[in-house]
Amino acid sequence: MMKQFDSLRAQYGTFHYHDYHILREPGRVALRFDFSIEGLCEFHPVTTIDTRGLPLRNPCGGPIARELVFALGLVELASYWKCACPPTVKIHCGALDAQEIAWWKRLWYHGLGEFFYRNGIGTDFDSFVSVECGDISRERVSGEEFQPAELSLVPVGGGKDSCVTLQLLKEMGRPLYGFTVNDQPARADTFAAAGFAPERLLRTHRTIDPALLARNAEGFLNGHTPFSAVVAFLGLYCAYLIGAGELVLSNEASANEASVPGTDVNHQYSKSYQFERGCNAWLVRRLGLPIRYFSLLRPFHELQIARQFAALPQYHSAFKSCNAGSKRNAWCGRCAKCLFVCLMLAPFLPESRMTEIFGENLLEKPGLQGELRALLGESHEKPFECVGTVEEARAAMDLLGGRPEGAQKLLRSWNPAHNIPAEFLPAAERMYAYVSAAV
Repeated sequence: MMKQFDSLRAQYGTFHYHDYHILREPGRVALRFDFSIEGLCEFHPVTTIDTRGLPLRNPCGGPIARELVFALGLVELASYWKCACPPTVKIHCGALDAQEIAWWKRLWYHGLGEFFYRNGIGTDFDSFVSVECGDISRERVSGEEFQPAELSLVPVGGGKDSCVTLQLLKEMGRPLYGFTVNDQPARADTFAAAGFAPERLLRTHRTIDPALLARNAEGFLNGHTPFSAVVAFLGLYCAYLIGAGELVLSNEASANEASVPGTDVNHQYSKSYQFERGCNAWLVRRLGLPIRYFSLLRPFHELQIARQFAALPQYHSAFKSCNAGSKRNAWCGRCAKCLFVCLMLAPFLPESRMTEIFGENLLEKPGLQGELRALLGESHEKPFECVGTVEEARAAMDLLGGRPEGAQKLLRSWNPAHNIPAEFLPAAERMYAYVSAAV
């Protein structure tokens, strides 16, 4: 693909971020972005936010709101830029200083790391793109205009991790709204299983411009993009609208591990602690905005989260984590994600319950043995899915084999590199007390 990469860059030299629009419509807010690749085509993706019944405390088009939507566009552009990878990005609708340009370039570069790797593109951070935009010499906006409410906003993906976060916050007594990007039954079902009313689920819908799908069909470059960064900035905009003081994530310590050992290629880069820290720094430096962006599960490994989830039977029939089966609200039973979730839960649930969840014993399925070996580190790369570390996979196998000693060390671990605010820390500590007990 390297020849195609070079050829496309020579033919299509400039990507334009022309503008963004915030449209207040009956019952919703629509966000539209105007992108183009010079000489190729235009893109106009739209994301909508269902505002029916929402207590909107802050203006959808005020100065801070516009900055957040501008930033969301800087994330969205990666999905469109990648089809031809123009060497120059020109930003016409906002200004960035040198430090901010460097941060956005890091997000694009690492967030597209899997895309570069799997397409055989040997680019580097300095040369993959240059950014042209106005310098931010104007007075910055102030977070003082933000009108807060005593509540949290929680992204709900329908998997075990967000279920654990919802349960921790519920037990803490923290008022909250759930937040989804595109509807899937598992998301509403797990939110309901937590005992929250459906009107407290803030729903958004993100579309892909058909022009990009057409370019993909024509053979232009395609691949993974940092979707969790879209969740981050869309979530921050929604948190601002309702006055939520924090966007509470469910990203674990395992998300920091590279998908390809010895490299920076990480399928989950925009779930990593590095991205989380950078996003918080951007909020403070650019906006002075007192919305905290953190993961309540950052101290934990996947195996610890699975142990906690296993003790929450109210979610077991509702949760789904399979991307391939998401449109059918099912576990496909054929992918590495299904296999990994099965592997994490198997030491803590009886086989009959596992069969009820997945329909079969995926750990013994012949067609998944190659994926299992990759999860266990017997391959030069992990599966390109949101899966945990090799150490976690091996620890789960040890538990299943009656060898708890090595796994116990993992279950007793606590990752100190987290951003959990003091008032939320007791909830994580209570979870730790449970998952670190002897097995």
